[in-house]
Amino acid sequence: MRVVMGISDQVTVLDYGEKIVALLGNNGAGTLSGGEQRMLAIGRALMARPRILLLDEPSMGLAPLLVEQIFETVVDINRQGTTILLVEQNAAIALSVAHRAYVLETGSIALEGGAEELSEHPEVQRAYLGEAV
Repeated sequence: MRVVMGISDQVTVLDYGEKIVALLGNNGAGTLSGGEQRMLAIGRALMARPRILLLDEPSMGLAPLLVEQIFETVVDINRQGTTILLVEQNAAIALSVAHRAYVLETGSIALEGGAEELSEHPEVQRAYLGEAV
Protein backbone atom coordinates (compact mmCIF):
# COMPACT_ATOMS: atom_id res chain seq x y z
CA MET A 1 0.00 0.00 0.00
CA ARG A 2 1.44 3.38 -0.90
CA VAL A 3 -0.19 6.78 -1.01
CA VAL A 4 1.12 10.32 -1.23
CA MET A 5 1.95 11.79 2.17
CA GLY A 6 -0.56 14.34 3.41
CA ILE A 7 0.65 14.87 7.00
CA SER A 8 4.22 15.11 8.26
CA ASP A 9 5.87 12.06 9.83
CA GLN A 10 6.57 14.10 12.97
CA VAL A 11 2.86 14.69 13.59
CA THR A 12 2.17 10.99 13.06
CA VAL A 13 4.84 9.91 15.53
CA LEU A 14 3.73 12.44 18.14
CA ASP A 15 0.07 11.46 17.83
CA TYR A 16 0.79 7.76 18.26
CA GLY A 17 3.35 8.47 20.98
CA GLU A 18 0.76 10.41 22.99
CA LYS A 19 -1.74 7.57 22.63
CA ILE A 20 0.83 5.06 23.86
CA VAL A 21 1.75 7.18 26.89
CA ALA A 22 -1.94 7.53 27.75
CA LEU A 23 -2.37 3.75 27.56
CA LEU A 24 0.62 3.06 29.78
CA GLY A 25 -0.01 5.67 32.45
CA ASN A 26 2.22 4.71 35.39
CA ASN A 27 2.18 1.02 34.48
CA GLY A 28 4.63 -0.99 32.39
CA ALA A 29 3.91 -2.38 28.95
CA GLY A 30 3.34 -5.83 30.52
CA THR A 31 -0.01 -4.64 31.89
CA LEU A 32 -1.40 -3.88 28.42
CA SER A 33 -3.83 -6.13 26.58
CA GLY A 34 -2.72 -7.96 23.43
CA GLY A 35 -4.21 -5.28 21.19
CA GLU A 36 -2.63 -2.49 23.20
CA GLN A 37 0.74 -4.27 23.03
CA ARG A 38 0.39 -4.45 19.22
CA MET A 39 -0.41 -0.73 19.11
CA LEU A 40 2.65 -0.09 21.30
CA ALA A 41 4.83 -2.10 18.91
CA ILE A 42 3.48 -0.15 15.93
CA GLY A 43 4.06 3.13 17.75
CA ARG A 44 7.63 2.15 18.63
CA ALA A 45 8.28 1.25 15.00
CA LEU A 46 6.88 4.59 13.82
CA MET A 47 9.29 6.50 16.05
CA ALA A 48 12.04 5.60 13.56
CA ARG A 49 9.99 7.40 10.87
CA PRO A 50 10.12 4.46 8.46
CA ARG A 51 9.15 4.75 4.82
CA ILE A 52 7.94 1.14 4.96
CA LEU A 53 6.43 -0.79 7.88
CA LEU A 54 6.27 -4.60 7.92
CA LEU A 55 3.36 -6.02 9.91
CA ASP A 56 3.33 -9.78 10.43
CA GLU A 57 -0.08 -11.15 11.42
CA PRO A 58 -1.26 -8.10 13.39
CA SER A 59 -4.71 -9.67 13.95
CA MET A 60 -3.49 -13.00 15.31
CA GLY A 61 -5.16 -13.92 18.60
CA LEU A 62 -7.08 -10.66 18.98
CA ALA A 63 -10.79 -10.10 19.59
CA PRO A 64 -12.69 -8.84 16.51
CA LEU A 65 -13.09 -5.33 17.97
CA LEU A 66 -9.33 -5.06 18.53
CA VAL A 67 -8.64 -6.35 15.02
CA GLU A 68 -10.85 -3.58 13.67
CA GLN A 69 -8.95 -0.97 15.72
CA ILE A 70 -5.56 -2.30 14.60
CA PHE A 71 -6.57 -2.18 10.94
CA GLU A 72 -8.07 1.31 11.28
CA THR A 73 -4.66 2.37 12.61
CA VAL A 74 -2.88 0.61 9.72
CA VAL A 75 -5.05 2.43 7.18
CA ASP A 76 -4.42 5.75 8.96
CA ILE A 77 -0.65 5.18 8.98
CA ASN A 78 -0.76 4.40 5.26
CA ARG A 79 -2.84 7.48 4.49
CA GLN A 80 -0.18 9.57 6.20
CA GLY A 81 2.48 8.31 3.80
CA THR A 82 4.02 5.13 5.20
CA THR A 83 4.06 2.10 2.93
CA ILE A 84 2.70 -0.99 4.69
CA LEU A 85 3.85 -4.52 3.87
CA LEU A 86 1.21 -6.69 5.52
CA VAL A 87 1.41 -10.44 6.06
CA GLU A 88 -2.02 -11.60 7.21
CA GLN A 89 -4.04 -14.83 7.20
CA ASN A 90 -7.34 -12.99 7.62
CA ALA A 91 -7.79 -12.55 3.87
CA ALA A 92 -11.04 -10.60 4.10
CA ILE A 93 -9.63 -7.81 6.24
CA ALA A 94 -6.27 -7.81 4.45
CA LEU A 95 -7.94 -7.41 1.05
CA SER A 96 -10.24 -4.70 2.40
CA VAL A 97 -7.29 -2.43 3.31
CA ALA A 98 -4.70 -3.41 0.68
CA HIS A 99 -4.04 -1.82 -2.68
CA ARG A 100 -2.20 -4.86 -4.07
CA ALA A 101 -2.17 -8.47 -2.88
CA TYR A 102 -0.30 -11.72 -3.30
CA VAL A 103 -1.64 -15.15 -2.39
CA LEU A 104 1.09 -17.51 -1.23
CA GLU A 105 0.69 -21.28 -1.29
CA THR A 106 3.51 -23.46 0.06
CA GLY A 107 5.94 -20.56 -0.20
CA SER A 108 5.21 -19.60 -3.80
CA ILE A 109 3.07 -16.85 -5.29
CA ALA A 110 -0.10 -18.51 -6.54
CA LEU A 111 -2.04 -15.34 -7.42
CA GLU A 112 -1.28 -11.63 -7.54
CA GLY A 113 -3.07 -8.47 -8.51
CA GLY A 114 -5.06 -5.54 -7.23
CA ALA A 115 -6.75 -6.26 -3.90
CA GLU A 116 -10.21 -5.61 -5.31
CA GLU A 117 -9.48 -7.83 -8.30
CA LEU A 118 -8.30 -10.69 -6.08
CA SER A 119 -11.25 -10.35 -3.70
CA GLU A 120 -13.51 -11.02 -6.70
CA HIS A 121 -11.42 -13.96 -7.97
CA PRO A 122 -13.48 -17.20 -7.67
CA GLU A 123 -10.60 -19.24 -6.25
CA VAL A 124 -9.83 -16.61 -3.60
CA GLN A 125 -13.50 -16.35 -2.69
CA ARG A 126 -13.80 -20.12 -2.32
CA ALA A 127 -10.52 -20.89 -0.56
CA TYR A 128 -9.89 -17.79 1.54
CA LEU A 129 -13.13 -15.86 1.93
CA GLY A 130 -15.45 -18.78 2.61
CA GLU A 131 -17.84 -17.92 -0.20
CA ALA A 132 -19.49 -20.45 -2.50
CA VAL A 133 -18.75 -19.72 -6.14
